Amino acid sequence: MSKYVAFLALASLANAVSLKDVKHVVMLMQENRSFQHYFGTMAGVRGFADPNVQINPDGRSVWYQNVTGLTNETDWLLPYWLNYLGGEENYNKSQCLCAGANNWIPTQQILEGGLMNMWAQIDDPQSWGYFKRQDIPYHYALADAYTVGDAYHASITSNTDPNRWYWQSGTINVPGGFQELGAGGVILDDQQSNGCTATNLDCLPLYWPAFAQYLDEAGVDWRSYQESYDWATNSGLFYFAAFQEAAVNSSLYQRGLAFDGANSLDSFKAAAANGTLPEVSWVFPPGAMQEHSPNAPNDGAWFINEVVSAAIHGKNYNETIVMINYDEAGGWGDAVYPLISPEGTAGEWFEDPYGELGYTFSGPGIRIPLMIISPFTRGGKVFTERADHSSMIMFVEEFLTAKGYENVTTGQLSDWRREHMSNLVNAFDFDNPDYSIPDLPVPTTPIKDADGNIIGMYSGFCSVEWTGSCSGSEYVAGIPYGNQTEKDSLVYEDGFKGVRGYLTEGRYLVFESNGYALSNPSDSRNQFSTALATATHEAIAQRWVLHALATEGTEFHIKSAVNSMYMSQQSSLSASVSDAEIYNVTYVGSSQYVMQRANGDYLNIKPNGGLSFNSWPVPYKIYSVTYNS
Repeated sequence: MSKYVAFLALASLANAVSLKDVKHVVMLMQENRSFQHYFGTMAGVRGFADPNVQINPDGRSVWYQNVTGLTNETDWLLPYWLNYLGGEENYNKSQCLCAGANNWIPTQQILEGGLMNMWAQIDDPQSWGYFKRQDIPYHYALADAYTVGDAYHASITSNTDPNRWYWQSGTINVPGGFQELGAGGVILDDQQSNGCTATNLDCLPLYWPAFAQYLDEAGVDWRSYQESYDWATNSGLFYFAAFQEAAVNSSLYQRGLAFDGANSLDSFKAAAANGTLPEVSWVFPPGAMQEHSPNAPNDGAWFINEVVSAAIHGKNYNETIVMINYDEAGGWGDAVYPLISPEGTAGEWFEDPYGELGYTFSGPGIRIPLMIISPFTRGGKVFTERADHSSMIMFVEEFLTAKGYENVTTGQLSDWRREHMSNLVNAFDFDNPDYSIPDLPVPTTPIKDADGNIIGMYSGFCSVEWTGSCSGSEYVAGIPYGNQTEKDSLVYEDGFKGVRGYLTEGRYLVFESNGYALSNPSDSRNQFSTALATATHEAIAQRWVLHALATEGTEFHIKSAVNSMYMSQQSSLSASVSDAEIYNVTYVGSSQYVMQRANGDYLNIKPNGGLSFNSWPVPYKIYSVTYNS
């Protein structure tokens, strides 16, 4: 390993770029969309091509949702395209569609102890619907131009406020955590006014520090950009006691609460243009553009583009990172069960105060989109590490520590989150930055009223007043009961993404080194070998599937996509998992991996394409591929 480490060190010195060279981190949180709902069909991610899809005790995969009693036509529902009926009217209507409930109790119930098969029953059949690229083209183009995370989850199995406050402080006051009980929670559901819904339940204000307070005390330049107060896109800072009690002329108030020109979108754009953005920024969209159903995704795309365009065309683009995520899934379904802490974990498990769920965990919650925009995440990558909103805090801690700041590590995060959720650093390749600017589509400007105020599609087209829940025919599309096959429903794009971060299950992978790829020729010798790599990584003989030996870790059995045979001793293949070799597949940075057998030898590809087993590693690049052939 020493030879390779020395090589990496030399490469790093040659490029001389690292996290400490970043000047600006911008965090933009949108609302209420699941990963599967948005990106299940995207090429190269863990979506509808998932080779490790969960099979439940009834023999069906998690794709088959129980609809018994909801219709007489079938007892199951597969994921379906929300625009399957076709036509412009249905396309426009789909932008305003809602899913079902997303608060504490139903979200916990949907998980069904890990079965994940109650989306239609407890939430709504429409929650199992998804978009394609043609429905949300900007989101797809942005993810393809930079990096998308396909293992990023909400922090809490609930709705907006608990997740936003977790994102901005690292806790919801779970009993047994680092805050005294009664400091504000436990916070399990939306709450926007001071007071409690019950004893030690959903209490405001919050008497623990927001992460921004740590930054303020450390002298970090930070700001919250928000045009005005809106319940659905609120900054959590409004609900912390320190901010509520802050003097108008104080740093906390001026940076975090003020609605004057310094905190507006125009101010953000001007600061990005002239290179004076703060070191850390939180950005909040106006209500019509935050993608909370029935607000339209493409209205949200317009706002995202305003922020992203300002950053990538700004003076300091080469030193700027924009991180876009969603607070929670909003009732839209996802098939991937989150990583849950062991029962009894301090600050994570507690007795449900409603008396319905018993002793349970607080999170992580449903999988949601994450996109990271920077020169260090260019090129259509997929980040595969398990993460949640705590990851954002940990990343900013790493960033500011690299910049030389002290005392910017929040004391609110549970030990389990710090140990088991990613700090996102591996999503970046500082050794190989790409400063080119992508040609992104320009979203249509949202609908405006007669006075020129943006009202968005749901007011301008759907024409139904938002009352806090979706109702009326405008918010219901057809459900294809009894008229589905996996081939027609589980659709996905042909393509690939380069992989970064430690590996998790759920993808077809291609391992390439020295211009060759590990390959299964599928002949009578039952040996794997190599073949020339291709530009699009499309050969089925070069596709492999990981089967993790434990819920977490880097040890895997590796199975061929051609004939389901496992990599076995030396370069042999076996049909039996009991003969499968254990491979430790380790991320070593700079988009590179090494593969080590249990005996300590590394599986390498030589410059001439031959296989070798050595005491030192030769790195691989790995591609996540989805091809229909």
